[in-house]
Amino acid sequence: MTTTPATDPTTTLTEIVLPGVVDPDGLIVNHRPVPIPASGQALVELLASGVSFAENAMRRGRYPGQPKFPFVLGYDLVGTVTDVGPRIDRSLVGQRVASVVKTGGWSTHTVHDTRDLIPVPETLDPAAIEAVLLNGITAWQMLHRKAHARAGQTILVHGASGGVGTVLVQLARHAGIRVIGTGSPRHHDALRALGIEPFDYRDPALVDHVRALAPSGVDAVFDNIGGASFSRSFAQLAPGGTLIGYGTAGLLDNDDTGNVILIIAGILGRFAQWSALPNHGRSATFYNFWAGKTTTPARFRRRLATDLHHVLDLVAHGQITAPVADRIPLREASRALTLAQSGTGRGKVVLVP
Repeated sequence: MTTTPATDPTTTLTEIVLPGVVDPDGLIVNHRPVPIPASGQALVELLASGVSFAENAMRRGRYPGQPKFPFVLGYDLVGTVTDVGPRIDRSLVGQRVASVVKTGGWSTHTVHDTRDLIPVPETLDPAAIEAVLLNGITAWQMLHRKAHARAGQTILVHGASGGVGTVLVQLARHAGIRVIGTGSPRHHDALRALGIEPFDYRDPALVDHVRALAPSGVDAVFDNIGGASFSRSFAQLAPGGTLIGYGTAGLLDNDDTGNVILIIAGILGRFAQWSALPNHGRSATFYNFWAGKTTTPARFRRRLATDLHHVLDLVAHGQITAPVADRIPLREASRALTLAQSGTGRGKVVLVP
C-alpha cells in the first residue's frame, strides 16, 4: 500500500485511491486539501465506512458502472456534518448523517449534496449503523418492496452469512418467514442461532435438501451467486414465487466471463424471458439499488431514508443485530479488503478514521 506525504491534518484529508486493477496491497493512501462545500452542499467528517463486495469487484474492474481509474473507493459512510455551503441552514452542522455514494466514501472528509444525507441516531454506534446502511436498505427493499414476502412463507437465501444475507435473514425471521439459508459450514451454527435452516452452498444435493423442506417450492429465492445458480434457483420456486438476483459473486474470480456489462445484460434478458413464459406466475428480477436515482430522484431519496429508518429502528430495539467483523483504520484499507474478501469474519468489515 503506497502512502503520499501527509501535511496539516486540520486542513488535509486522507483518502484511499484505487489506481487500477491491483491486489489489495496496491491501494494508495493519498492526502489533499479538505474541500470547501459549495451552495447546496455539506462537508462530512468520517466516522465509519464499510467494505463490501463492490470494492473487491471494482479493484478487479468487474463492477457495473464503476468510474475510470484512478478513483476513491467507498460505497457508503456515516459521519458528522462539519460545515455547509452558502444558503444551507447551519443547524445541520454537528448532525450525524449517513450517505450511500457508490464511490468516494473512503476519505476522512467528503462533500455531499445535502439532499443525499440521511439523519441517523446519535445513540447508535456509527459502525453498527454502517453495518446495516447499504446492506440493510438492500435487504429491506428486496424482501418487502421486490419479493413482497409475508408471514408464513418460506424463502431461500444464498449468501445467508454475508453482509446483505445476515440482515436479510433477520428481517425475514422478524416478519414471521421461514428461512432456508446457504453459506460456508463454519457459519452454520450462527445461522441456526438466528432460526435459519442452513446448508452448504457447494453441496451437490442442495436442490434435494431444499425440496425436502419445501416440497411445493419456496416462495422466493435471493441469489447472489449468479451463473448456473440463477437457473437452479428459478427451478426451486413455488407457483407465484419470485427469484431476486442480487449479485454475481460466483463469477468474480472467473477471468473467462468477459465484459461485466454484457454479463448483466445477459442476466436481465434471461430474467425477462423467464418472467414472460407461462410458468405458474413465477417471476425473476435483478435487484438494482440505484433504480430511480436519475428518473425520480426525490422518490429515490425518500425511499432510501424510509427503508434505512425501518432497519435502524429494529437495530435500536434489539430485534435485529448488526455484527461488525472488525474495525480497521482507514489507512489500513488494504488489510480490510483482504479480510472482507476472505469471508472468514461474520458481519461487516468497517473502516474508521
